[in-house]
Amino acid sequence: MSAESDTKQAQQHPQYGSDRQITSALLKGEATDYNLAECARLRIRYQDFPGAQDIQTDLDTVLKNWGLTEVELFAKTREIHQTTEVYKNVRARREDWS
Repeated sequence: MSAESDTKQAQQHPQYGSDRQITSALLKGEATDYNLAECARLRIRYQDFPGAQDIQTDLDTVLKNWGLTEVELFAKTREIHQTTEVYKNVRARREDWS
């Protein structure tokens, strides 16, 4: 497959712009409950997505920086969501799983 056909197959996610900003912040941030939840949400969104390779690669880097595997991330965020409403007090932010 040529680079040109790879580019044609890559898709732009409708939330790419805001997700790129969140991912950039995660690269600089610590593993707080909120950041863990955001990282997990974006991992799920871009799992098997045919595009946004930069976001996917940066999320891998975030996990490496935090010393976590994806399995550990999901375990931690399941626990977080069971015990707290991590998005409750975030102004103008809703849980966006689309």
